[in-house]
Amino acid sequence: MTGTTGREPRSDLREFLRSRRARIGPEEVGAAAHPGRRRVPGLRREEVAQLAGVSVDYYTRLEQGRTLQVSDEVLDAVARALRLDATERSHLFDLARPKRAPGTGRAAGAAAGAPGPAEAAGPQRVRAGLYRVLDALEDGTPAMIMGRRLEVLAANRLAEALYADFGVPRTGRSAPGGRNLARFLFLDPAARGVFADWEGAARGAVAALRFYAGRHPYDPGVSPLVEELGALDGDFRRWWAGHDVLEHTHGTKRFRHPLVGELALEYESLAFPDDPDQTLYLYTAEPGSPADEALRSLGSRAAGAGRARR
Repeated sequence: MTGTTGREPRSDLREFLRSRRARIGPEEVGAAAHPGRRRVPGLRREEVAQLAGVSVDYYTRLEQGRTLQVSDEVLDAVARALRLDATERSHLFDLARPKRAPGTGRAAGAAAGAPGPAEAAGPQRVRAGLYRVLDALEDGTPAMIMGRRLEVLAANRLAEALYADFGVPRTGRSAPGGRNLARFLFLDPAARGVFADWEGAARGAVAALRFYAGRHPYDPGVSPLVEELGALDGDFRRWWAGHDVLEHTHGTKRFRHPLVGELALEYESLAFPDDPDQTLYLYTAEPGSPADEALRSLGSRAAGAGRARR
């Protein structure tokens, strides 16, 4: 499958920049009158180079991953020329300066750097204290801890009830592989009933996985997951090829629950300083709102089901 699968950061840089060029119409930057027939949608390389204030040759080498030492100023100029948002800009920096592969002195196309946590560490573990935190939030706050590659490392019972237990009873998969949000969204039919806006949630998961893969290009778990989902779902293949990126920091998700109906919940994410690849997600509703009442009703139903588990 084309794109980041934990093997070739340079190809992802090329495809990402091409995809960002393609979405900007030449008329938006005053290039509609450029002579010659356009063979590709969006901006040409020379137009991006001009907007960024670099030579065409330099930009071409950057896009092809052949520039070893690229400055912050150049990357910022390219980000402005391509109108990247903050997440896309961060992704550009990750792709242009990939972390080195384990056991090597340099990353392909970038200066040497220390491997990230995903390349250096083994399986992720959740501290016992964090399980107690999840249990303490049981009454009215769905909460879960997400790890690498959208793996659900831990969740309280209210979160499990909200997400239909992430499809584990239906698919028979065991943790952590079965409790993976991307697998749940694309491989379990129950997910389309859980999310009122399934396409929005699924696209967001693909973009978040793409963002993570750019940050950890040598994580050996990325490639099998991407290949699996791409082989089994056409929507995943198409959206993965789009190279959109997203970092889930806060926002709103709309759920459709068979017991309490449809509810829109706001979420906030909190990364742990000692393990940036673990993130606590908290879902809340405006006090006294229908969503708040639905959460409390769902919480009372889940109260007798037990404590937070892996």
